[in-house]
Amino acid sequence: MKFIHLSDLHLGKRVNEFSMIEDQKYILDEIIRIIEEEEAEAVLIAGDVYDKPVPTAEAVGLFDSFLNRLADRDLHTFVISGNHDSPERLSFGGGLMKSRNVYVSPVFRESPRAVTLTDAFGEINVYMLPFIKPAHVRSFLLEGDTGEEINTYDDAVKAVIRRMGVDTSKRNVIVAHQFVTGAARCESEEVSVGGMDNIDASCFDVFDYAALGHIHGPQHVLRAEVRYSGTPLKYSFSESRHVKSVTVAELFEKGKIHIKTAPLVPKRDLREIKGNYEEITARDFYVDMKTEDYLHVTLTDEEDIPEALNKLRVIYPNIMKLDYDNTRTRNRQVVESVKDVQKKSPMDLFGELYELQNNQKMSKEQQEFMSALIEKIWEDE
Repeated sequence: MKFIHLSDLHLGKRVNEFSMIEDQKYILDEIIRIIEEEEAEAVLIAGDVYDKPVPTAEAVGLFDSFLNRLADRDLHTFVISGNHDSPERLSFGGGLMKSRNVYVSPVFRESPRAVTLTDAFGEINVYMLPFIKPAHVRSFLLEGDTGEEINTYDDAVKAVIRRMGVDTSKRNVIVAHQFVTGAARCESEEVSVGGMDNIDASCFDVFDYAALGHIHGPQHVLRAEVRYSGTPLKYSFSESRHVKSVTVAELFEKGKIHIKTAPLVPKRDLREIKGNYEEITARDFYVDMKTEDYLHVTLTDEEDIPEALNKLRVIYPNIMKLDYDNTRTRNRQVVESVKDVQKKSPMDLFGELYELQNNQKMSKEQQEFMSALIEKIWEDE
């Protein structure tokens, strides 16, 4: 049986105040295309469907449309809630959706039960474990049970899995949304202080494949079958070098699985460019570039360019971030009170201030301009 594994759609997300909804519509179309090309039989969506616990109407409508398109293709679709989702909102109507082979993880109150699928090699048990915290497990799973302590995320996940009664003679798949120790993180993810949310990869030893969400970069942890599919789009410039994809996992007989990735090409990429103003506004620089991409532009000019952002957006309309990399920014100094202020001329004082702020002395032309300006101000008083 062939599974398509995706996660962390973050529908409704805004990046640097830019709405990503049109880009998300486009990438969901691309995912449908891959599902059809691969002739997949099941889709695993490993949490963080939405970017906020209370998603926008547009985000909800987009996911509703996506689920309907999956259901129309007679697929088995499994959806769990992540740390960004509201489990109650996401699971609403889950009972009705089962009739169309769409399975949504309920609000956590007990160890998940398997949904059993069948192919030419026999049964495949699929378990859906929504994002959980130790408090969730203590409240619902261990009432009256004093023989087991649940203090950490690792304790919680292991306790839940132990109670699933997984039959290791059969093929077993879990869809989960947790942080496995050793996974590489990036800026767009929520990070717990001190790594409190870490769990060990050994939690998933009883599963033939662990379809994970929460980490935005595609990767596996310790073994190929414990895998994060990553986000379908880049949601921060720390992800600018990621190659986004969905994971295709095909299960054959027990012990045999083939895993590959299918790349996703976005409508607009998220990239970084660097150079001085003259360089990056030269036609030769951008003529073969997708100028509609979302950009972080770093200017290397020593002097700030007046109205740089507005000027650059004539060429690059979707600049998300603009900053400078020059002598001043590399060697920032704190401007403190000036000594002997009464004994220095206004020109001397301004010259010292300029040097502290820019880590270089004024040019001859700047000195002449400033001197003339000071003289004019004094004449007008």
